[in-house]
Amino acid sequence: MLELTNADWSLGSRPAVRSVYGVVAAAHPLAANAGAEMLRRGGNAFDAVAATTAALNVVEPFMSGLAGAGAATFFNANTSEVSCLDFIPPAPAGLNPSEMDGNVAQTGPLAPCTPGSLAGWYGLQSRYGKLSFSDVLQPAIKLATDGYPISKFFIAETVDHAERIKDPEWHRVFRPNSGWKPGDILKLPDLGGTLSKIADEGIGYLYSGELGAKLAKHMKSVGGVIAISDLEAVDPTLEAPVKATYRDRLVHVPPPPAESFQVLLALSILDSFSVSSLGLLSAPHLDLVFRAIRIAAGLRIKHNRCGPKDVEALLSDMTAYVTRAGDGIPVEGLTEKWSGDADFTADAPKENTTSMSIADADGNMICLTQSLGSAYGSGVMIPGTGVILNNFLNWTDLNPASPNALQPGKRIAMCLAPSISTRDGKGILALGTPGSYGILQTQVQAMVGHVDFGLDIQAAIEMPRARLWDGKQIYLERRVPHSVCVELSARGHDVALLPDYSWRTGGMQAVSRDPDSGALAGAADSRRDGAVIPA
Repeated sequence: MLELTNADWSLGSRPAVRSVYGVVAAAHPLAANAGAEMLRRGGNAFDAVAATTAALNVVEPFMSGLAGAGAATFFNANTSEVSCLDFIPPAPAGLNPSEMDGNVAQTGPLAPCTPGSLAGWYGLQSRYGKLSFSDVLQPAIKLATDGYPISKFFIAETVDHAERIKDPEWHRVFRPNSGWKPGDILKLPDLGGTLSKIADEGIGYLYSGELGAKLAKHMKSVGGVIAISDLEAVDPTLEAPVKATYRDRLVHVPPPPAESFQVLLALSILDSFSVSSLGLLSAPHLDLVFRAIRIAAGLRIKHNRCGPKDVEALLSDMTAYVTRAGDGIPVEGLTEKWSGDADFTADAPKENTTSMSIADADGNMICLTQSLGSAYGSGVMIPGTGVILNNFLNWTDLNPASPNALQPGKRIAMCLAPSISTRDGKGILALGTPGSYGILQTQVQAMVGHVDFGLDIQAAIEMPRARLWDGKQIYLERRVPHSVCVELSARGHDVALLPDYSWRTGGMQAVSRDPDSGALAGAADSRRDGAVIPA
């Protein structure tokens, strides 16, 4: 079998998209184009991210939407500071865990958390953007009203989840049994009307107005608990990131209760090794990275629900974990749990998330990751609005000893990890991906490819990736040479092969900035429908 070298992966199958005016990397070309359109009209990265997120609500409705939740990490060129916006609202105040019949619902009216995404989009754009919020919604409104050609990925997600989703409104809108084929046009007039109302009336249309009243009324009628008071209380949180040094840069991710600090722990372990000397995609390279990821996952599980200061304390002395990563003894442990003591099994598919990375000519850079939870979230649609509710309560645990125990008004711990890297006080890389707990793994793998092996960011995204599961199990894309897989097995990994490019290993988007020339480069993942559009 052909052995891969650094040169084979230096550029990937296609080059990164380069520009000096701005780049938008998103999970769908039409959404990326919506963001790039804002840059061309004189907007900045914060205008572009709001336009992109709203457009993704239309063209990738199974992954995210205005009634979802998410987080963003961004570099503000005006202040030269990195900040995070958390728009994952707390659980509804009227929730009663004792009525959950032993399980947190995956679908239906008891699965949704209060919608936060719309408030997050507005929070970023209104604080830092140049255009009006109405302006940035126009591309999404046009896509919903005029329609757009659906993709093979859209069809697979819609058809595969049709049996799980019982909501008649969802079936009316998406018609999963209608024989969809790639290129068919889907129009979402109800969603277009909702977005138009938001453009005219502002986000109060959802959080205190007519749409919110419809949502609360529908929830009550079908046995849900989200009330207008929950909507009125939504307030995205602006926070300082947690950060760690990796080689020549500082990597910033959202602070707890976000679980993204696992990324920093893994990178901090690897920072003590000369990874580049091991050979790209060699067994020693992959073995070390997988060991670091699994050790970091164990630390995250042990210290979940810690605070930023606790993360700093962990990162301040990684000696024991560096020693463990290098001792050659197989590492076996959990990757999917919140706590080693909690009785939790990840029984619902939670890889249905989307991530985008954007940079503008002013020096701003943002990475935003948002989700509905599972595909099409809870499957509950508010009739006549096109709005799909998330199923983020399914991420919680009914075990009161769990750090993510379901409680009214409690913020939910999520594994979203939008990242910004800086060097010498400038933003140089925005990198993020969907993929549930794989997010905390695949971002590390791509970072190593880009930083340690010098891969172009497109090549780093295309590089074969793995998804680590509990125990010793690893799902590895089969482009890795057979001889390497055999050696990984000998080193204690339980290797199973995925297709050459598997969406199970994420759908990563990244943008980079040359700190000397200011040139921008964008890269998107072919594992899903990712695309980069320059301004």
